[in-house]
Amino acid sequence: MKLLLTNFHDGDGGGHTTYLASLAKGLAPRREVSVCVAAPPGSRLLREAGAIPGVATLAQPFPNGLRRLGAIRRAREALAAHLREHAYDLIHVNGSADHRLVLAAMRRLPRRPRLLLTKHNSKPMQGIGHWWRARRTDQVIAVSDFTRRALANTAYARCRLATVHNGIDTDYYAPWPADRARAERDARFADSPALVLGSNAGTADYKGWMDLVEAIALIPAAQREQVRVLLAGRPPSAGSLARMDALGLRGQVHFAGLLDDVRPMIAAIDAGFVLSWDVETISFACREMMAMGKPVLVSDYAGLPENIRLGVDGWVTPVRDVPGIAAAIQMLLEQRATLPAMGEAARAHALEEFGIDRFVDGTEAVYRELLAAE
Repeated sequence: MKLLLTNFHDGDGGGHTTYLASLAKGLAPRREVSVCVAAPPGSRLLREAGAIPGVATLAQPFPNGLRRLGAIRRAREALAAHLREHAYDLIHVNGSADHRLVLAAMRRLPRRPRLLLTKHNSKPMQGIGHWWRARRTDQVIAVSDFTRRALANTAYARCRLATVHNGIDTDYYAPWPADRARAERDARFADSPALVLGSNAGTADYKGWMDLVEAIALIPAAQREQVRVLLAGRPPSAGSLARMDALGLRGQVHFAGLLDDVRPMIAAIDAGFVLSWDVETISFACREMMAMGKPVLVSDYAGLPENIRLGVDGWVTPVRDVPGIAAAIQMLLEQRATLPAMGEAARAHALEEFGIDRFVDGTEAVYRELLAAE
């Protein structure tokens, strides 16, 4: 099986990069599988894929927009030449920009490869562009059951549909020894006995972290003082900082910045949260925190609840329900003694269902079933 994985992000790429780098690394050692990753020059994915033994890379831009027609034409011609030379069996695209360019480059190939798309977000897939692409796409992978149900109401319902949940490296994301985790926590919070709630899902508005901050402001002052928040991601906007100042909570919300390794930050928290209200599907961050032995509070948005065994290794709250989030924080304070046991349950859940091998096996099975189909 000769496979091309594509991604359009020219920078960090977030979850797309994590997904594709993990997939390439898992597939590369397998018998009768040849993997090439195509991503823009300078992208994190191209760099990480280039470090994986047995994985070929292609520095391929995926320009987008009417003002970049010349760049699109040049990129299409370069990709078409590569496809003619390498005769892939299957191309796996991961967003609209690479989907469009791959379809354009596939025209007039002597042998058409099968085309598969992974749907990574909750954005609508409506309109003439999606209708056109769906008619030329063979298979769609959804990363959550919610996403698969949504796809069934779009033009992509004509394609083969499968759910393969994202996987993470549960050896890498593993609980830290108690003394090491305590040292990391103390370094950040100066021996504070506060309950530390954290997220490595990022600081984009739709991640819902400001809903958590607003919720903390609603609880009684004595409880409010017992809570700290730790976030990994880009610096917050001036508007968010001003709102935290207005709530009197700036000193209780700590920003770790963009981290190459989020494990020290996760080790320092008591429980995680992912309170997204847009874009999200399943959340690598949620699974990483759970694998490190942290129970997680999630919103009931898209596939997020599929990560959680309610009341066993996490909790679910309605989307953007700030009073509901406040009630959840109060519950965590009152039931704080149960958090370590819930963290152990989260780790066990991760080992059972979130592993890389399960993800790679499921994806490869979809590939092989598609190639075997008439």
